[in-house]
Amino acid sequence: MKQVLEYLGVFLLIQGVVSLAGELTGRLHNWGVVHRLPFADGHELYLSIALIALAIAVFAAAESRRFG
Repeated sequence: MKQVLEYLGVFLLIQGVVSLAGELTGRLHNWGVVHRLPFADGHELYLSIALIALAIAVFAAAESRRFG
């Protein structure tokens, strides 16, 4: 279970960072999942930050899991 949470955290972190970089630079448009969500129109920056925060929370949850 710990490994699944770590993989999920890495995926969320990558998506958040790519989306945030795309919003700030304007060069990586359509790379992240956030840019493809129709309901996220105009809120991509906030969703990118939320994905990064969620990734940190998932990493913390993975660390709190016991081995085995």
